[in-house]
Amino acid sequence: MPTFAMLTRLSPESMTRPESVGELNEKVASRIKADCPGVKWLANYAVLGPCDYLDIFEAPDNDTATKVTLLVRSFGHATTETWMVTPWDRFEGMARKLK
Repeated sequence: MPTFAMLTRLSPESMTRPESVGELNEKVASRIKADCPGVKWLANYAVLGPCDYLDIFEAPDNDTATKVTLLVRSFGHATTETWMVTPWDRFEGMARKLK
């Protein structure tokens, strides 16, 4: 199953109550679970830099990954950037086969 990395930046309005970030995360996760049952969440990280979070997940296809990003954005608190990623060993194997 393809793996995706999603960077999320929260809007300043969503952080007026920082203690509520967990509640927002639960709402988003619940919605993704209901609408995208084939998605497997691998990791969540809070990051320093221009974005607030890095999420790593697997999805059956690009359309499902797109739904995930649409759902995150639908809560009106975030912008996202999502990339399909290839595990290093798989990438290296593909590179070795090139002549």
